[in-house]
Amino acid sequence: MADYKITLLKGDGIGPEIVNQAVKVLDKAAEKFNFTVEYDEALLGGCAIDATGVPLPDETVAKCKASDSVILGAVGGPKWDNQPGNNRPEAGLLGIRGALGLFANLRPSVIFGPLKSASPIKDEIIGDNMDIMIVRELTGGIYFGERGRGDDFAWDTEKYSVAEVERIARVAFDLAMKRNKKLTSVDKANVLESSRLWRETVIKVSKDYPEVELNHMYVDNCAMQLVRNPKQFDVIVTSNIFGDILSDEASMIAGSIGMLASASLSGGKLGLYEPIHGSAPDIAGKGIANPLATILSVAMMLRYSLNQPEAAEAIEAAVSKVLLNNRTPDIYEEGMNKVSCEEMGDLVCAEL
Repeated sequence: MADYKITLLKGDGIGPEIVNQAVKVLDKAAEKFNFTVEYDEALLGGCAIDATGVPLPDETVAKCKASDSVILGAVGGPKWDNQPGNNRPEAGLLGIRGALGLFANLRPSVIFGPLKSASPIKDEIIGDNMDIMIVRELTGGIYFGERGRGDDFAWDTEKYSVAEVERIARVAFDLAMKRNKKLTSVDKANVLESSRLWRETVIKVSKDYPEVELNHMYVDNCAMQLVRNPKQFDVIVTSNIFGDILSDEASMIAGSIGMLASASLSGGKLGLYEPIHGSAPDIAGKGIANPLATILSVAMMLRYSLNQPEAAEAIEAAVSKVLLNNRTPDIYEEGMNKVSCEEMGDLVCAEL
């Protein structure tokens, strides 16, 4: 029987509520598929600032490094807006990514059949089974480049090394091999020198994956094509800032940001799994948060870090089945059962 150690970073706002439901579902999956899970909790974000004065305590990093994987709720909120930039809750998130070497962010944009009507895109454009995987480089680029400010100007530096581009490209090509063997690399090589290096390096890596069809697209065109014809995409690989923007766009094509999971991976099995939405402090404690993105993040964790693909598939199938008749307030439609955060977790467990 496999035994896994998971660190929980419940975070701020609705974070504790949604993580609690994800844990409940993970425990049910462990029971069904014959593995065990041991949990440890640590602080990250605003709650860490309140308790320790910093958004990422050393103890949190140590606990995460000692675990098989990490589940994160959400961080941030207006309460900590007066903190300096390097001590805001979001700095803790950037810090844990760097500390754990999490360089690859996987952001799926998937249409769940029962939620198709929630997409702002016409049915004939999105089709019946849109399934896009965006692979975003997570620890380089403009978010981590040199920056500064003068009297009346400021600057941020976009910088990538060949090694950084190679490793994220290989993650994307490996995923493409397991899916439909089609990869779109997104850059701005007509303007940016860093993008020209990006494109050259991706082309070089592609020679190791002759079965994968590689296409290149400028980021502005990709933003348009995601709305015009999303079915053309399967796996997209791109830089930190472009991936940040495009993955949020793709999430809305799928109908609700409250439904989408994400994985941040290192070179090994360790990963950090979280919903792509924020901490929603305005609804915290009201029991109406949607836990499904966090539950689906657990499914990604089972697939990519814990080598439990059958459990992952079972959770995803359970979520799809539950959505036929049940909705939290953010995705509610007339005629459905309106359920709370906890009730949604219970329904997924019952379906499992």
